[in-house]
Amino acid sequence: MITRHRVETKEQLDETYRIRKDVFVREQGVPEEVEIDEYEDEAKHVLVRYNGEPAGAGRIRQVEGVAKIERICVLESYRKHKIGGAIMAELEEVARELGLEKAKLHAQTQASGFYVKLGYTVDSNEFLEENIPHVRMIKQL
Repeated sequence: MITRHRVETKEQLDETYRIRKDVFVREQGVPEEVEIDEYEDEAKHVLVRYNGEPAGAGRIRQVEGVAKIERICVLESYRKHKIGGAIMAELEEVARELGLEKAKLHAQTQASGFYVKLGYTVDSNEFLEENIPHVRMIKQL
């Protein structure tokens, strides 16, 4: 069973950081000092559980009137369980509640198909972030 949570406690925030460090730092080699950044306090964080266990996370910030969706990640053992879709649904709901009508994100190129299925379109050439190919994607909410 998938449950979506808006992070409200330090324990929940610590769980999101553990997931992000496992995926981005351990799996993908992103430096920890880059992964946990100066925007953590202004961002709204989401945690998704699978059968009660922390499985995925993401965050959203409002940047120049647009929802900037960031740090979407799912632990390896929970991939293929629709966790990513649950994270995105919750973040988009947060964006709508904030009155935002457009979302943007920097998708790892290998994951761009996932975002296309959710209604996002590519609006940039490929670029590197932390030596990982990305594209910018947008969606009208």
